[in-house]
Amino acid sequence: MSQTIKAAIVGTGFIGPAHLEALRRLPYVEVTALVEVNQQLADEKAKMLGIPNAYTFEDMLKQSDIDVVHICTPNFLHFAQAKAVLLAGKHVICEKPLAVKIDEAEELVALAAEKGLVNAVHFNLRYYPMVRQMKTMREKGELGEVYSVMGSYLQDWLFLQTDYNWRLEPDKSGDSRAIADIGSHLLDITEYVTGLKITEVMADFSTVHKTRLKPLKAIETYSGKMLSMDDYQEVPINTEDYATVLLRFDNGNKGSITVSQVNAGRKNRLNVEISGSKSNFEFNSERPNELWIGKRETANGHLMKDPSLLHPEASALVSFPGGHNEGFPDTSKQMFKEVYAAIHEGKQPEKPSFPTFADGLRELIIGERIIESNKKQAWVAV
Repeated sequence: MSQTIKAAIVGTGFIGPAHLEALRRLPYVEVTALVEVNQQLADEKAKMLGIPNAYTFEDMLKQSDIDVVHICTPNFLHFAQAKAVLLAGKHVICEKPLAVKIDEAEELVALAAEKGLVNAVHFNLRYYPMVRQMKTMREKGELGEVYSVMGSYLQDWLFLQTDYNWRLEPDKSGDSRAIADIGSHLLDITEYVTGLKITEVMADFSTVHKTRLKPLKAIETYSGKMLSMDDYQEVPINTEDYATVLLRFDNGNKGSITVSQVNAGRKNRLNVEISGSKSNFEFNSERPNELWIGKRETANGHLMKDPSLLHPEASALVSFPGGHNEGFPDTSKQMFKEVYAAIHEGKQPEKPSFPTFADGLRELIIGERIIESNKKQAWVAV
């Protein structure tokens, strides 16, 4: 492979440009192609984002100089697109969820293994330095035995009945919304940091807005244009705005998570508190440069992100000195640094440090069991 790795990005919603920005911060990566649903839109978006080539998906697959493809499209497209990319012999980084059905995700895991190509799922929130710090402290025995986990992921972007997005439509998003969208990040971090496996789940969902008002014309974000009631269509909503899940872990202990997209004032707040026999760790993604360390016999600790104070495994994810805050955009950059090191080698590592298709499958299985538990109103084994 040449020194410069050439990448294509498929999809230009919120997350496609976020991938682009992160990749532009890596010196050996060149984003050479943008893919959209049709050529006209691809041309427009490529020009706007300063990407030299614009293609439809099929045309992009034929470009022999493209080494890796980032799939940043709505959920229902992930399986078919990831499969086509692997069959075209290209490495792939896919947004979560890896697919909307478990058997599709299993097929992708098997195909990626057979091809030996680098495969990753964008669980980027693992890449806050303080999340890696918690994991490393736990591995070094500083947490002790895990007694319990309490997690929440709260947002307010669907607070109003007039808030609308493709994620509200099961044919595009899947049977679960809040759990599949933000809950998957929280569950991934829970297993990643604790080293435990979730063995059983008990879920209870709530749909606050049983119907929502879907705009019949495109709303330009932040345009300040007001729509009248004639501009909306009332549609039924069948996915959860809010969910609580009780968890049982393979060490015999318990936990719980709550996710909500209707909590006013919580913009994007992942909070996880892990209590152990020696310490208690708390991390909040709206204050990502801080880690609270709880103690019983001595004073509590408040660790600020500073590469000189972190374990080497965590300081590897830090690009700036202490007091220079890093946040959400940096998580993708740090993840892509690890993924592209593997792409440079040309194959998936035996023990990847980054989240893989197998991790994507794992989260899909847990998510499906959570949906099943809510339907049955009973404990379900994972």
